[in-house]
Amino acid sequence: MGKKGWVVTLAGMGLNLTLGILYAWSMFSKQLTESIENNGFGWSKTTATLPYTIAIAVFAIVMVPAGRLQDRFGPRIVATAGALLAGSGLIVAGFASPENIFFAVIGFGVLGGTGIGLGYASATPAAVKWFSSEKKGLIVGLVVGGFGLAPVYIAPLSKYLLGTYGIGNSFRILGIAFMVIAVALAQFIKNPPAPIPSQKGPAAANAVKPLQNDCSWQQMLRTPSFYSLYIQFACAATAGLMIIGHLAKIVSVQSGNSIKIGFVFVALLAIFNAGGRVVAGLVSDYIGRVVTIALVCTMQSLVMFFFPLFTTVNDFILGSAVVGFNYGACLALFPATTADYWGTRNLGMNYGILFTSWGVGGIFGPMLAGKIADATGSYAFAYSVASGLLLFAVFLAMISYINISVNIPERELKIKLGKSRTGKPVEVGTEERRREERGSEPRPSEYQIR
Repeated sequence: MGKKGWVVTLAGMGLNLTLGILYAWSMFSKQLTESIENNGFGWSKTTATLPYTIAIAVFAIVMVPAGRLQDRFGPRIVATAGALLAGSGLIVAGFASPENIFFAVIGFGVLGGTGIGLGYASATPAAVKWFSSEKKGLIVGLVVGGFGLAPVYIAPLSKYLLGTYGIGNSFRILGIAFMVIAVALAQFIKNPPAPIPSQKGPAAANAVKPLQNDCSWQQMLRTPSFYSLYIQFACAATAGLMIIGHLAKIVSVQSGNSIKIGFVFVALLAIFNAGGRVVAGLVSDYIGRVVTIALVCTMQSLVMFFFPLFTTVNDFILGSAVVGFNYGACLALFPATTADYWGTRNLGMNYGILFTSWGVGGIFGPMLAGKIADATGSYAFAYSVASGLLLFAVFLAMISYINISVNIPERELKIKLGKSRTGKPVEVGTEERRREERGSEPRPSEYQIR
């Protein structure tokens, strides 16, 4: 089982490496905004952001039916369909022109976004099911790390292709290559024949059972935790995708066009994006998902606050690394938290629904940054908005520890700090059952005010 599980995990990582073309859009976006004389299309920043934004929206929406389809028909079939659509979308995008954005929107936005959603929805749930619950964070981090790592090679490859073959041919070359590779990798994405039991040992002591065993999406939507996580994910995605979608142009604008190596920062961000997914997933297995979410959102808020001051190569190295790490961390933490709270049987569908919050942030962040930059010539106000949203996410994460109950006849106020290694909040109607499950485990801190 272990060897087969690692094959599925590595295949999922490889599949995501090809689907991560989404994160290299800033290289194409920069070229699309160049004049026709400079081999560009002369599009505005807002126009050049549109296919990327639509791809994010479609990606997020498709995650819901994709999750249901892979839960029902198996991940291999759905991943193969995704690979075919993503490759086809890039080929179609190659027919866009300075006067016609239609093919970029339909190809990269609709077909590409659909293919990415189908493939991404299949890789993570399949890999997680091959391992015991104590390794959820690590396995999720590895699989989704491939998606974040993709720009490391796609950014310099795209720069070379754009400079050598132009925009249209670059899309077509990438489409054909990715289709062949992704279809081959999709054949290894399979579910285990039977559920994998939990292991015994130190890591097992830190793991928790779901609030209910293998909840359906209807049951998930009845829990307060879902809506808190939804808002947190949207806030985190807004900041990360705002930078990812515009980084090459941000470097150019804030350096006064003196720094010509924007693709290097895109690749650097991708390395830390992938690293953040693995590191945060592993760390959260031990200190808890909620604590880790709060930490990465706090760090992200700080760097967004200072991003308007970045003008030098060293500044952008630091900014790209921190933004990439924290954004990537969230892409590992939220699916692992979904599995913690509501089980793995319906993880594809459940995480697909939660993932639509990433789409909300993905639409709002890049479009907000593009419109503000077009109107003011600066991204500063967009950074401030993102920083504030991240602080709100931190607030929501931390209050999930607190459960307040009031007994008016007894004039009693109870404040329970539901702190645990997993950071799982106390849910209404589950306290007695959880006390039984904890056995001798210390109870949450409880303060009574009479």
